[in-house]
Amino acid sequence: MQGFLAVPPQPMGVVLFAHGSGSSRYSPRNRAVASELQRGGLATLLIDLLTEQEDKIYAKRFDILFLVSRLRMVSEWLSMNGSTADLPLGLFGSSTGGAAALCLAAEDPSVRAVVSRGGRPDLAGKSLLKVRAPTLLIVGGADEFVLELNREAFELLECPKALTIVPGASHLFEEPGALEQVAHMACEWFQKYLGPYESLSDGPTGSGQGE
Repeated sequence: MQGFLAVPPQPMGVVLFAHGSGSSRYSPRNRAVASELQRGGLATLLIDLLTEQEDKIYAKRFDILFLVSRLRMVSEWLSMNGSTADLPLGLFGSSTGGAAALCLAAEDPSVRAVVSRGGRPDLAGKSLLKVRAPTLLIVGGADEFVLELNREAFELLECPKALTIVPGASHLFEEPGALEQVAHMACEWFQKYLGPYESLSDGPTGSGQGE
């Protein structure tokens, strides 16, 4: 697997990106978000969960269990890498990567926060009920089909959570200023939850929906 690891001075945490179907570590959208996180004091790892040959198989892009297995391998690598081993872990998922991120968070307590951009959390299925990491779902207001799926998934989450809608934004957040809003919200979420550990055993806190 190929990836780009960036570690700013004295990072407060590391964010692992789970790209969506048909995307890659070269995605200008994910690289823009990663740059904002780096400026905010977070290390980032943009990595392709599928090899070039695997990505040509359309079904592989939607094989959530396979994507989770790859994401697990990368998270384990981060836990052993000298520059990231001691850093709290966050996951940033988009499209099908959002489901993979939530599935991993459901099984791995080392995941401290999750952000999904235009994701498909519905594909995480019953794993949603097991997620304890604070989760932020960001969806474009014009992405009506995915927005409805996110609303349904949001109701199933029993962790600290928020669903934020970017008005007028489409699935890829290509509208002027839309991606900047995503990057800013993601950065604030990770900065908040990748700090000193606080018990999440008391259930949801700070949950809500916003326009």
